Amino acid sequence: MAKETEYKFLVINESYKETATGSSRIEQGYISRRKEGTVRVRIRDEEGYLTVKGANRGATRDEWEYRIPVSEARDMLERVCLEGVIRKTRWIVPYGGRVWEVDEFHGGHEGLTVAEIELPDAGIAISEVELPPFVGENVTGDPRYYNSNL
Repeated sequence: MAKETEYKFLVINESYKETATGSSRIEQGYISRRKEGTVRVRIRDEEGYLTVKGANRGATRDEWEYRIPVSEARDMLERVCLEGVIRKTRWIVPYGGRVWEVDEFHGGHEGLTVAEIELPDAGIAISEVELPPFVGENVTGDPRYYNSNL
């Protein structure tokens, strides 16, 4: 089991695209969205994943992720996921010696763009991280911005 320590910010401009080193298309759905944890299936480009995440404890939570055949991921998205499949473009953006992931949502969430930074250690405070010029409000822990609630 891994621990994930992640901070999430609203994006205020598109300057991240100028320094992005790549992007991926993501389609994901949720098999379970309980407060104790979520079970997600995702297709990122042509790779499938099944991910289980525990409840948030601040910016940290338990996470288990498994690669699965993309054909099985497609079947799960179509047959067993709850309503509300998310489609987004994820941009990979290096800044300040760290890698930011910027998610640009499509479909029903068009116009929402969120930047995430995953830190290798829960002991690193977000105040120790150099924030890029494209981030605005810190929405870490705000359930309105959990992918499982979108």
